[in-house]
Amino acid sequence: MLIVMSGLPGAGKSTVAEELGRRIPAPVLSVDPVEAAMWRAGIDRDQPTGLAAYVVVEALAAGILALGQRVIVDAVNDAEPAREQWRALARRSGAALRLIEVTCSDPDTHRRRLAGRHRDLDGFPEPTWDSAQARRAAFTNWREDRLVLDSVASPADNVRTALSHLGLER
Repeated sequence: MLIVMSGLPGAGKSTVAEELGRRIPAPVLSVDPVEAAMWRAGIDRDQPTGLAAYVVVEALAAGILALGQRVIVDAVNDAEPAREQWRALARRSGAALRLIEVTCSDPDTHRRRLAGRHRDLDGFPEPTWDSAQARRAAFTNWREDRLVLDSVASPADNVRTALSHLGLER
């Protein structure tokens, strides 16, 4: 099973993804740490490192799926090319594709989360409220059915809902 998380920066998708990873268990592959590692390795930030990070995560996910294991991809996934990448991977690998979008319906909470966020990704700038709003304006709906979680609910409740949606209640 390929579980693809999506949502704006600071919406709460990584919190849900990480707890799902512990509970299922399944590895969580996050795009941002991969991109930050590229920069630490000396790849210039003017290069398309964001795209490259998605491609690296796809390659890692393909390897995990080839082992017959579940994998969780944690990324904004706001653009159709990224979404098609996961659809194609699911088709190629024969994996079930499950989509989970995490939103935050309370703008004040979302803004506070972004303002207080520190992920310890050396050299990776934290997104601002303005950058998150710009991404929101460009965020399109998925073509497929997906579970939409609102992170104003407790993480525990959202994880329980996600596990039920995935058919993996524990």
